[in-house]
Amino acid sequence: MSPAAATLADVPTRATVERLQARIRQMQETRLDTRLIPTHPAIAGLLPGGGLKQGAVYSVDPSATLLMALLAGPSAAGSWCGIVGVPEFGIEAAERFGIDLGRLVLIPHPGEQWLTVTAAAADVLGVVVTRPQRRMGDSGLSRLTARLRQRGATLIVLGPWPQSEAMLSLSESSWSGIGQGHGHLTARRVTVTVSSRAGRPRSARLWLPDPEERFRTAELSSLPGRTLPGTALPGTALSGQTLREAAG
Repeated sequence: MSPAAATLADVPTRATVERLQARIRQMQETRLDTRLIPTHPAIAGLLPGGGLKQGAVYSVDPSATLLMALLAGPSAAGSWCGIVGVPEFGIEAAERFGIDLGRLVLIPHPGEQWLTVTAAAADVLGVVVTRPQRRMGDSGLSRLTARLRQRGATLIVLGPWPQSEAMLSLSESSWSGIGQGHGHLTARRVTVTVSSRAGRPRSARLWLPDPEERFRTAELSSLPGRTLPGTALPGTALSGQTLREAAG
């Protein structure tokens, strides 16, 4: 066989190339897209893929209840979770919402080394929450992103974050429990919106929490009593005793 004939014979057909490309995409999806960490069912339906992706970053409005709703599922499934740079994080409220304190690591004051501390936490913990102390450069962002993908850790950032998998935000917040000059705050309904690169934003009306201190989808009917419009209180667990204290 001449060299020219051998070269032509070795050229893959279009069908072969397409099969290889499909196989590569399947392997990539198996490794990245299907490695999900379960989160609360009330929020899972809004997230791309139905859960938190390992190796991905999510931006979240600074709401304690929304954060705890995201952490409750991974914690119940056995993931270790870490909170970096959020000293007001309420562990009593976290326990009431189903977060296992035995698998929760708190680093309240990382200082100027917050990026190094966050990266170190991602080496050993499944889900890490952080609040950036300052703007991060492109090189630091690239290193942290690579570390997350290598370790398979999920990062939840309080506030905006470039190239995040999705942004979770709150709007249309309303309270229940206030009567005619008496009563106390017992529940809060909010609209949670998830904006992602994967498609159009998704929104749902949720109880965060309901009167039984649970997270769930809000029905069309409202609870007895008047509602009080308002916004989320950053860093405050809006449930039980904390809600009563917030109402004064």
